[in-house]
Order: sequence, then structure tokens, then C-alpha cells
Amino acid sequence: MKVNLAVVLACMAASVVSTAAFGQATPAPRAHGAAGTYVVQRGGSYIGIGVVDITADRAKALNLKEERGVEVTSVVEDGPAAKAGVKEGDVVLDYNGQAVQGTEQFQRLVRETPPGRQVKVGIWRNGAAQTLTATVGERKGTVITSDDGGWNFTVPPIPPMPPMPNIEIPRFSMAYQSPMLGIEGESLESQEQLADFFGVKEGVLVKAVKHNSAAEKAGIKAGDVIVKVDDSKVGSSSEITRTLRGLRSKKTFTVTVVRNKKEMPLTVTMEDRGSIIRAGVATVQC
Repeated sequence: MKVNLAVVLACMAASVVSTAAFGQATPAPRAHGAAGTYVVQRGGSYIGIGVVDITADRAKALNLKEERGVEVTSVVEDGPAAKAGVKEGDVVLDYNGQAVQGTEQFQRLVRETPPGRQVKVGIWRNGAAQTLTATVGERKGTVITSDDGGWNFTVPPIPPMPPMPNIEIPRFSMAYQSPMLGIEGESLESQEQLADFFGVKEGVLVKAVKHNSAAEKAGIKAGDVIVKVDDSKVGSSSEITRTLRGLRSKKTFTVTVVRNKKEMPLTVTMEDRGSIIRAGVATVQC
């Protein structure tokens, strides 16, 4: 069944009590203002991995003989694929005798396999081909996917809720990660008082910096507000990621932050553009 984004988000907001209620994968944020059609499925087959398409650059980096297959970016703990021995960084080349061309086809192959059936999964690891045997599992709960593969996550069955006490529920905000830069940030959009406190009109408040990341090496710190990447103003983590993808040809660029209410340009150097850009791609769960 296909539903509008507004309907999906309204249903999610109505059922949210704790973020722990959600399922196996965190949805990648859609770019600000984007719209799309979402497909809601109940149950279904799965093997428990996140995958992305193989690009020409990745095929060359992994010494693949041809540009096809899907690269494994995450493996669900104790899932069917994990039990079969699939690991992050593997490339799935064949599924039950069929050559895997990309994520959309791979999703369909898994979805059309009945739960409980054993399948042969041909993978590429460390420059050599292997064949693993996995038993397809049955996904519990409801699966919500976008028609362009940007969102894919599972909402498990929610048990009956006990009566809620009469308490004031505080406002909460959503923080998103920017894996390409190595930060966890929160948009200051619609948070006028917080923006005034940091001395900005808009930007992304850095809540955490990943150790040994490009951001840390450039001197970006928690409490900074990122207002520009190169020459582009940014107001959300998704805008930072989108801008960085547009800078693929640049290894070094400037990130402007506001610290102590003063703008400060910092030079960021991406040491491994291929893997960093790939980390910012939304994965498809299968």
C-alpha cells in the first residue's frame, strides 16, 4: 500500500513514546523539502544486512571483475546473514544462483524467498569469492520503505501501553549524524532562542565529534555552530552531507564555524574520499 509522507510521519509521531520502540535500522534523513511515496508492508522475508550499490570506483577499489553486486554496510546481530558468516565490507555477487545487479533487484530476490528457506549467497571478500548458506528469516512488525530507497526501516509490534500518568512531556529535538564529516549535529532552524544564544541566525550545532574524524583533525569541537561548508550556507546535517557530496573533487575545503559568537574558518582535509562519501549514502535493508 502506498501512503503520503505526511501520513507516515503522523502515524509515527502518534505512536512514539520511546525511541527504543523502533526497529532494526535508523532512517537516513531525507533532504529538506523533499517529498516522496512510501510503501508500508507487514512482515516479510529478510536476511538482516544493509547494502549499497557498487559504483565504478568501489569495483576498482575492491578488485571486482565487473561493476555489479551490493556492498554490505551493516549486519544485524544474530540475524540470518550474521549466522551465515556475512560481514561488513563483503560484496554480495549472487543470491541463490542469480547474479545480483543492484540493491533494488537484491531486495526483490530476498522478499520473494519464503521465510525458513536456505539460500546460497555468493560473496566477494578480500579479493576472493566465497559461498555462504543462509536461512531466510521472517521480519516481525511493519516495514516502511520509500520508493527511491532513501528510507527503509522496521517498526516492531508495539505491546499494549499502560495508562499514562498526568505529566508534562518535555520538548525533544532530533540529532542527526554526518558520517562524511564525523559529527553529530542538530539544526537550529525554528530554535530562535538557542540560535541567539550562540550568536547565529541559522546553522548546525555540533553536539559530538567522532574521534579521529576529519572534523576532529580540523579542530571542530562540540558547541561549535557550523554555518558554512566551502561557500555554501548550511542549516541542517543533511545539507552538510549534500554539500560535501558536491565537493568530491576537493580534498581540502573550508568549514566556517561560530565559536564564542565569532566566525572561525577551519580547514578540513578528507583523507579517504571514497569511503567517506560512501558512508554518507543511505543503505537499503534486506
